[in-house]
Amino acid sequence: HAAAVAAASPPRSRDDMRLAKFERLLSANNLDLDGLRQASWSGIPPSVRHTVWMLLCGYLPANKERREVTHERKREEYRGFVDRYYESRLENANEKTFHQISIDVPRTIPSVPTFQHEAVQKFFERVLYIWAIRHPGSGYVQGINDLVTPFFAVFITPHLPEGASVEQFDDMSQIDEDILFEVEADSFWCMSKLLDGIQDNYTFAQPGIQTKVRALSELVSRIDEPLYSHLGQNDVQFLQFSFRWMNCLLMRELPFRCTVRLWDTYHAEPEGFASFHLYVCAAFLETFSAELRSLSDFQQLMFCLQSPPTGDWTHKQIDLLLAEAYRLKYMFHGARNHLA
Repeated sequence: HAAAVAAASPPRSRDDMRLAKFERLLSANNLDLDGLRQASWSGIPPSVRHTVWMLLCGYLPANKERREVTHERKREEYRGFVDRYYESRLENANEKTFHQISIDVPRTIPSVPTFQHEAVQKFFERVLYIWAIRHPGSGYVQGINDLVTPFFAVFITPHLPEGASVEQFDDMSQIDEDILFEVEADSFWCMSKLLDGIQDNYTFAQPGIQTKVRALSELVSRIDEPLYSHLGQNDVQFLQFSFRWMNCLLMRELPFRCTVRLWDTYHAEPEGFASFHLYVCAAFLETFSAELRSLSDFQQLMFCLQSPPTGDWTHKQIDLLLAEAYRLKYMFHGARNHLA
């Protein structure tokens, strides 16, 4: 009888089986975080991505019973921050910070119409301003505005009409204000967790980025000496192109859909946004090695490095990029002291 039932039910697709695995992990009273990281490394099903990101970045607890209470408490805490800090944006001491944020927000991923919506821009302004006020050691730095967007996109997606994606959806008036505020609070906390791990990227003179740029240069000199020499011969310095790669985590070089997929792995990988990103940047440069070596003009090289031809990239190219980054990490991670 069981065999007959099995024969009658359609074979489950690979996506269905992956989703079932995530649902099984998420339903446990005490979450197996290592198991969740392992499953997430090669991509998270969109229907559970919002929950998985919140768990992997440490915003929600592994204990299922405590999850809802914690979630509610953190959202209320953020509401308190808005009430307490947001009015101060008009004070002289904070005017400059808020002015810079209000200039940067409309420029944030202009290719996605949702981000141009007034309610969404106000959301970004509040998140960025409150984070800056609560982190006086770094304050607001250009580039941090990009880092809110993947969280917003992933956390708002469950509230969009079925089948809609942030990249196509532009009628934010359909989204209830309370829902939007919950997404704002979740985005604030998760962005804060991410930035805690890369804080030295944004403190005075951005020493974390300077160190990573030097490490990238050293790594490329070992894995692709012909490209390294070619860039040097044409007066291209790594700081000129890879500062932005580190500052905005390659978000400006990749289509938005690819960033979200990349971040699945960054959340799953220990120090994903910090040290693993270095290997992703090296793999990214390797991808365009032949093309770059065929160019012998500084302007052309810089254009290719700052606007690489990734417009048609999908998850497939990201999977290949991540596989190469993992290989490099495996080869060089023990030698990180030589790459500093």
